[in-house]
Amino acid sequence: MEFIKIENLCFMYDETEEEHRKKGSYVLDNLSMTINKGDFVAVVGHNGSGKSTVAKHLNAMLIPTMGKVYVDGMDTSDESLTFDIRRKVGLVLQNPDNQLVASIVEEDVAFGPENIGIPPAEIRERVDEALKAVDMYDYRLNAPHKLSGGQKQRVAIAGIIAMRPDCIVLDEPTAMLDPKGRDEVLHTVHKLNRENGITIVMITHYMEEAVTADKVFVVDDGKLLTSGTPYEVFSQVELLKRHRLDVPQATELCHKLRACGVKIDKLPLSEAECCTLLREVLA
Repeated sequence: MEFIKIENLCFMYDETEEEHRKKGSYVLDNLSMTINKGDFVAVVGHNGSGKSTVAKHLNAMLIPTMGKVYVDGMDTSDESLTFDIRRKVGLVLQNPDNQLVASIVEEDVAFGPENIGIPPAEIRERVDEALKAVDMYDYRLNAPHKLSGGQKQRVAIAGIIAMRPDCIVLDEPTAMLDPKGRDEVLHTVHKLNRENGITIVMITHYMEEAVTADKVFVVDDGKLLTSGTPYEVFSQVELLKRHRLDVPQATELCHKLRACGVKIDKLPLSEAECCTLLREVLA
């Protein structure tokens, strides 16, 4: 079932449309994509490609200069629908410190529901449920500033979950985290997608994160370069390399081996797949 639809999206930040047309400097240029309800989607691209600008369009933080963005059938450019759209789509930013507002974890998670007028008894229920969903319930009385980076990000995600959204958009959620924090956050969002059916849109430049998605969209210079399943996208090694994009290390290794004459039909995405394939091929 279609949940988010982006149609010919063009976006500019400051200058007039005429100035941008002359310079050819749209941040997003005629971009289209569709995300179905319950999907786990990765949007990848190098720094400055426009992928974070895409994220901000999905909950009406930004409005298209041209084209349309629809969330569950609602046009994000219709200001009367902004509140409803933001209840459907929650946005988690790169730096969790920018989203933590209270001095106690459970108060921070309660902030969103309080602001939309949820009754106190239901807020209590939502906060507990959200913290349990991200495995942070035992830290509910802790001070957020004393938590690790991964824990802070999980609290930020809990704050969004407490709003009961249908979709969570995460803009580079692991960029500022160490490997342990990255694993914690990835485990959390996959669990939310798998067990709660929440649609996940993850903006990332880590290809090893993107391979775990159902579908990958590659954005380059504000345009959609390619899209498909992780296997479909990352098998296009030469295309991605031409656009200064990486592929998973296991994929690149086997691509080079294939170029040297080793018979490899399907490029692997993970180290485990790579090891299994090489054992079979080199046996």
